[in-house]
Amino acid sequence: MNVYNNNWLGKTLNVISSLDNTLVGRQGMVVDESQKTITIKEDGKMVKLGKASIKFTITDSDVVIDGTMVGQRPENRVHRKYRMA
Repeated sequence: MNVYNNNWLGKTLNVISSLDNTLVGRQGMVVDESQKTITIKEDGKMVKLGKASIKFTITDSDVVIDGTMVGQRPENRVHRKYRMA
């Protein structure tokens, strides 16, 4: 199963690039996901990230996920088929 369709809760998210340079390098455990945001726990604090503004990896995966491609509810994302370029 590809990383796009996996459940990300409890896994580590690492921001690779962003339109906002202050988000690059942020890393934490995914504690919540909605249609447009991902909430991570970073150093004991909850940080909410907009999916549309980041590219990220999930726990030990080399696949860079473009947040604009996963802008749907998590329960819909896990069943969707993604076209890889």
